[in-house]
Amino acid sequence: MINSKYFFKGILCAKEFDSPAIALGLSFLAIGALLKNLGFTIQESIFSTFLTYALPGSLVMAESILIGVSLLNLFFAVWLVNARLYPMTVSLMPLLKHQSQPRWKYYLSCHFVAVSSWLILKNNYKDIEKKYRVDFWIGIGTATWLIAIFSTILGYYSADFLNREMMIGLAIINPIYFTCTMIGVMKSIQLNVSIILGAILGPLFYFISPDWCVLIGGFVAGTVAFVIGEKNVS
Repeated sequence: MINSKYFFKGILCAKEFDSPAIALGLSFLAIGALLKNLGFTIQESIFSTFLTYALPGSLVMAESILIGVSLLNLFFAVWLVNARLYPMTVSLMPLLKHQSQPRWKYYLSCHFVAVSSWLILKNNYKDIEKKYRVDFWIGIGTATWLIAIFSTILGYYSADFLNREMMIGLAIINPIYFTCTMIGVMKSIQLNVSIILGAILGPLFYFISPDWCVLIGGFVAGTVAFVIGEKNVS
């Protein structure tokens, strides 16, 4: 069973003033409004966030349905966008895994991997005994997941009061928060190189391939940062 003490402790972490859950909620406010403007029903909008729980994935899903792609293409599009969460999962598992916990908790935990919940855990995991961290993580994930769903509903019914510029502004709050957080933790040469080089290469590659510039820029910057970091360690 899930330890209720640490589960609710994880939930309460989302209410802190500096919590990324606030930025997450504002971004999904825009998603809810966007889905309504695209012709989604309230049930479809809620179900989208219920299953996807990721801002870029929701945007890709909505746009793909709008242009009429097949279900298979839609699946691969969302899957590729959410593949960015894989490195987060790799970094989380050593922090959460404990021999006393059943596997089903880790399977359940996978659904809660997102930038916001990842940041909350990274800021608080040292205060939690390792055997209870997965319960703490499930609490964090549940809180941010419910915030995303509630914000989608609120955004859906507020769509008539939000113009295009307001929705764009709300949608990019979460990425901006994540960028600022990354800058705040730039304490190693790998992070410094990857963030700075990525910020430079992304716009440069846009002139070569607008569709792939972010992926190529991030891949090149991350690879260079890894090589430099390995040379410094050795």
